[in-house]
Amino acid sequence: MTRRLRAEVWIVLGLSLGQSAVYSVVSLARKLSEGSLRDSTATLNPSRDTVPWLDLTYQLLSIGFALVPVALALYLLSLDDAPPVLRRLGLDGSRPWRDLAFGAGLAAVIGIPGLGVYFGGRALGVTANIVTSPEQLYWWSVTILVLSALQNALLEEVIVVGYLMTRLKQFGWGLPAIIATSALLRGSYHLYQGFGQFVGNAAMGVVFAWWFHRTGRVMPLVIAHTILDVVAFVGYALFADAIGLR
Repeated sequence: MTRRLRAEVWIVLGLSLGQSAVYSVVSLARKLSEGSLRDSTATLNPSRDTVPWLDLTYQLLSIGFALVPVALALYLLSLDDAPPVLRRLGLDGSRPWRDLAFGAGLAAVIGIPGLGVYFGGRALGVTANIVTSPEQLYWWSVTILVLSALQNALLEEVIVVGYLMTRLKQFGWGLPAIIATSALLRGSYHLYQGFGQFVGNAAMGVVFAWWFHRTGRVMPLVIAHTILDVVAFVGYALFADAIGLR
């Protein structure tokens, strides 16, 4: 059984964030080969076509297909002889107001220091300039950015926290190793943004993994992550020019 589950984990990660981590390392190597990270740019949520309706279509398709590994991970966990998977991971919506409050609190705890890590990394030259929204905005752009934030939150928190930590525990790993693995994986697929963001996201991974261990609930993490990304994506789209970030 353990051998099958190990293969399963490699397949799930290979289809999702493990694959992203490999590409992120290659992207970092390219940036370093071209010069300083200070002079490089990491673009999130780029336009996918110059024709507006095609751009919207591609954006929606990208968000939808990115959630397929989430469905796969949940399905595979549902095959275990255990409680229903959504309740097992704390994604069942049984405590909406409590989850929202804790999620908002976690967003504040992570987000404010996160800004310091980013600007500190930029000052030290170890973090790329991060552009979180396309330059050309349409009437639907903010909605797409919000959906993208939700997609990122579900993908990362379900797979890197809920799914991976559950499987590693089944392998008999100790808590420090489980938390470290989850956190380092989170940091690794952000390496394309530079070393500063690797450190910042790995630290976030430690906090989120510890939270899941203590509470057994992923929903507050999804809420916190969504809030962080909505602020980053939509805030940049609306105010980047005004505050001189673009």
